[in-house]
Order: sequence, then C-alpha cells, then structure tokens
Amino acid sequence: MFAPKSFLYEAREGVAWITLNRPERLNALTFEVYGELTRAFAALQSDDSVRAVVVTGAGRAFCSGGDVRDIIADLQTLDVSGHLEFTRLTCELIRNMRLLRKPVVASLNGTVAGAGACIALAADLRVASEDAKIAFLFVRVGLSGADMGAAFLLPRFVGLAKATELLYTGDFITAREAERIGLYNRVVAADSLAEETRALAERLAQGPAFGLAMTKELLNREMHVSLDTALEWEAQAQSLCMQHPDFREAYEAFAAKRAPRFKGVVGESPESEV
Repeated sequence: MFAPKSFLYEAREGVAWITLNRPERLNALTFEVYGELTRAFAALQSDDSVRAVVVTGAGRAFCSGGDVRDIIADLQTLDVSGHLEFTRLTCELIRNMRLLRKPVVASLNGTVAGAGACIALAADLRVASEDAKIAFLFVRVGLSGADMGAAFLLPRFVGLAKATELLYTGDFITAREAERIGLYNRVVAADSLAEETRALAERLAQGPAFGLAMTKELLNREMHVSLDTALEWEAQAQSLCMQHPDFREAYEAFAAKRAPRFKGVVGESPESEV
C-alpha cells in the first residue's frame, strides 16, 4: 500500500482517496508533494484493488498552487537546468494522471488556483462546491499561461476563445461560471460535496474497469488523429471489450433482471494496427 508523508491516502470500496493536507497553507504544493503525487499516480496503475481515484483538499481550499515559501522562493536560486528539472516534474504528474487507466475525480472543496487548477483539469471529472472558484494564475506571476498541460487540455473543455481569456488574464471565475462553460461537471452545495463525490466515485468503481480504461485511453489518443483512424481504433477497442468477461456479465445480469457484478481488472491496453 502506498504510504505518502505529504498528503492523506485511504482506499475504501474500490476508491483511492488522495487528500492534500496543508490546510493552513491552502494546500499549496511543495517539492515533496509534487514528487509523492507523481509516484502515487504511477503506483495506482498496477493496484487492482483500486478502480477509481478521488483527489480533494483539506480545509477551505482544494489547492492554491505552488507554495511561495517552499517552491517559488527556491526557484529564484536555480539556473535554467534546475528550472527545467522542476517543470518536467510538474508535467510528469499531469502525464501520470492522464495515463492512469482508471477514472480520476477531482472533488473541489474551495479555492482552485495555479497548479491546483491544472491538477483539477487533468482529472477526468470535476465535482465542485459552490465555493470552488478557479483561476490559472501563471501570467499574474510573470509566467506562461501554458503550464502543466493547461494550453492543451483547457481549450478542449471550454473552447479556444474562453481558454485564451482564462490563460491570458489569470482571473478567477465562480463555480457556476466554470460549470456553465463546461469546466466543472457538477456544482453542489458545500455540505453535499463529500457525499456527491463518494457516490460518483463508487459508481465508477463498481463499473466495468476494462471498459472504462479503454474509454479513457481512446479519449486521450483520439485528440491527435483523423476520424478514420479514430473509428478503426474504436472498432478494435470495442471488439476487445466484447471478449472481456464484463461484457457477458452485463448480458447475464440483464437477462436475470439484476444489477451487474463487474469483476474484471483494468488489464493491458490494446495494440492498435493503425
């Protein structure tokens, strides 16, 4: 079992709960948190007991970005190779989240800013409290708005024009505005967030792990290809799913008028002939 020092980790009912736990600093990220999060998402790939992942924060924030004292100040002392080593580490976290063949839900309990916004963006689904304002703050500290995959992912969620505005200005938008433009999937009352997140995550964990893994993989892969290529990949992926035990279980459950009991593990990704 993964035992991090810099955040809380618990696995129950097939769901891994990762809770950023520096509430006094609005869960600002440190070098240690980045490293442990990156390793955690890599380790979860091979943990068959975990079928879905939730990322959330303790206290009144999800994550306020990089810690000014523990990261930003130290970056002032590094040369270009040191800066590049750090930025590649932050991008490796996003890569591991996107490549994890299991659903990742960001449960946004408050302020979502900077690198915290990018972590939320890298999740598959975002359930937010009404208090969960969000901003991609990078330009406001003299950096590029294109950081940790933001310039790649954000336009795909909200469109190029709105993504450009958010990355150029670094302005906060409300939870309801984020939901309206397609950035948040659901906005709920603050006192309902934990329960709504749990219900969604457990529903995903009880679903067909192989089918969900295939869906996520193809959502990632098809960002770069033609329609013809995408159709062939989907034909191959669906034929593999049809050979998986979960497909027969769904049919037998339907015939018996009962809920399906999916037991299949995620498995390996298909080899495409395309």
